[in-house]
Amino acid sequence: MRLNRLFNQGKCLDVAIDHGIANEPDFLIGLEDIASVMRSLVTAQPDAIQVNYGQADLLQQLPQRHKPALVLRTDVGNAYNAARHREMWAVLHNPDDPILAALQMDAAAVVVNLYLIPDEPGIFRQCIENIGRLRHACERYGMPLMIEPLVMAAAGQGAAYGSLGDVEKMVPLVRLARELGADIIKVDPTDNVEEFHRVVEAARCPTLVRGGGKGELGPVLTKSAALMAQGASGMVYGRNVYQHSNPASVVTALMAIIHQGVSGEEALAIYQRAG
Repeated sequence: MRLNRLFNQGKCLDVAIDHGIANEPDFLIGLEDIASVMRSLVTAQPDAIQVNYGQADLLQQLPQRHKPALVLRTDVGNAYNAARHREMWAVLHNPDDPILAALQMDAAAVVVNLYLIPDEPGIFRQCIENIGRLRHACERYGMPLMIEPLVMAAAGQGAAYGSLGDVEKMVPLVRLARELGADIIKVDPTDNVEEFHRVVEAARCPTLVRGGGKGELGPVLTKSAALMAQGASGMVYGRNVYQHSNPASVVTALMAIIHQGVSGEEALAIYQRAG
């Protein structure tokens, strides 16, 4: 039932504004007034909005009946910070009752990370343990579990722990996420978009593309349309929505790609008209 709230005819745009939990200042650009961002996004009507427990009230206490579904982040870690830490970690917000907050806030799904970082087996094991706790609770209460498998760069390669689109490394990690019980996969695009179908095949469940850092809008829309053609079920975009000058218009353009099958070029024209 919750999946039906999240997906419209099997497709979904989930706008992520859960970035405050990363403790990274650059992620907060555009989210300084998160209440205003939330109101703008709700007006734009994506399928879902992804936040942490402490901001979920901004969505769920709005009085209107028809609004985006809530996807609730359940974990916090230090993998996105600009400097490598002596100890890498990822923990659940509430390990004793991991989806209580999601039930309280009437979430449609919960999301958790699965980090694969070179030479950091500890954080990988923590992620597996987090997923195990969540899977048990999700089964008990009928809560869909979104797993976010991330192949991260080694220290000193790229910006901090930038994630990689290496399909040969992504496919086994996505397969592992499915083996652990994912109902939904949230994953990076492959470096070669034409290979993304391999990720979808490994997932064997709805596969949403993760946006990562902000890019120029035209190429982002073109790539999004190409990923949909490869079998993606939609997108989970954050900075590629809220760090643009008109986030609501970006939502309108992406919704046209995901639900109407328009091209990237057509979507850009929709964005320009909406703005």
